[in-house]
Amino acid sequence: MKDPSVIMIDDQVRHQTIDGFGFSTAFRRNELIKSLSEDKRREVLDLLFDPVKGAGLTILRLGIGSAPAGSPYDEMVSIQPEDPGGPDAPPRYVWDGDDNSQVWVAKEAQRYGVQRFFAVAWSAPAYMKDNGDDKNGGKLKPEWRRAYADYLVQYTRFYAGQGVRITELGFANEPDWTAPHPSMRFTPKEAADFVKLLGPLASGVRLVCCESLGWEEAKAYIAAIAADPEARRWVKVYTAHGYGTPVDTPLPTKQPTWMSEWNPNGTTWNESWYDGSGSDGYTIASAVHDALTFGNVSGYLYWLGASEGNTRALLRIDGETGTYRVSKRLWALAAFSRFIRPGAERIGASGAVPSLKVCAFRNPDGSRVVEVLNTGVAPRAWAGVSETAEVYLTASGRRSRSRRGRPRRPGAARARRGPPAAPR
Repeated sequence: MKDPSVIMIDDQVRHQTIDGFGFSTAFRRNELIKSLSEDKRREVLDLLFDPVKGAGLTILRLGIGSAPAGSPYDEMVSIQPEDPGGPDAPPRYVWDGDDNSQVWVAKEAQRYGVQRFFAVAWSAPAYMKDNGDDKNGGKLKPEWRRAYADYLVQYTRFYAGQGVRITELGFANEPDWTAPHPSMRFTPKEAADFVKLLGPLASGVRLVCCESLGWEEAKAYIAAIAADPEARRWVKVYTAHGYGTPVDTPLPTKQPTWMSEWNPNGTTWNESWYDGSGSDGYTIASAVHDALTFGNVSGYLYWLGASEGNTRALLRIDGETGTYRVSKRLWALAAFSRFIRPGAERIGASGAVPSLKVCAFRNPDGSRVVEVLNTGVAPRAWAGVSETAEVYLTASGRRSRSRRGRPRRPGAARARRGPPAAPR
């Protein structure tokens, strides 16, 4: 007996527009990629940015450094590492054209067509803060506010001089959390006040706020900015992370929202598609689906593209042997990023079977993408998918593709359909 249709797509229902998917190069992890041999380096870059060989990621999140000159690996060096003599003294910026190797990876990303570069400061340099440390929270000294705003704008100018346009700019990372690494606190009102100072200076850059620790926590920052008409005019994207609270509802704004940092907990390197650990590929696929459908996010940025040791990054690099390993987390993210391209719209989609998570998108070229995640333990076949669809399967042990609308084993699948003959 033929299976009943269990997936319904409605082109007339339109949700958010997608800005893209990406990852962060903060804390100099990109130096691990650069240390590989030329052929291995290209393979890793293909896995991250190539939409045919890899994930086709389209947003690069850069870290604006705050550490003194000569700081070791894992600390991002500032473009003004020393106090120039006070907030009113002429600045003494230092630019090496490298920026902790981030310029290199940004230029490589451009070769793959990446056009969106999101720069975020974890902290101001220590001398601008009331705790005299770029780590462990602390606040920006009031007298340094204008100098810090100029500092951030100068960072974007340095990149422009390298041929890389910073498209989005954030002045704080997790301003609601005191961290042992670079961090700086802003209350929602303080953030709104700083937006009014930075906004007019950051011409041609979309201002972002506020990178809060969790999704629910972002609402206080949005409310403070929404209550101030001058602050509201400058913020173009609202961002939050997935650590404190998960992405489970749309944020209260009409501006685009991004889930701009998250990776799962864990203490080991994990290459599994599904093992119940909470750091496997299935976990990532489910988190991305929920962010897109429950949170209506326009951008989804994983934490690190590559790192070392017992990392939850997408790839693990061993600098001693010059080799790398690929996790199923990469392919879980790629199941979305490779097919849902910038400018796509999420359209209506539903499933008649509770164990299937379903969402669908219409790309700018008219092609449609249907994402299906089987949350059950048994294989699930479905009917009603056009025979012209290409079906890709992410499951334990392999990634496969077929021309038929039926996955061969449990996992995540997505069907990419050609442009319809006419709008429905």
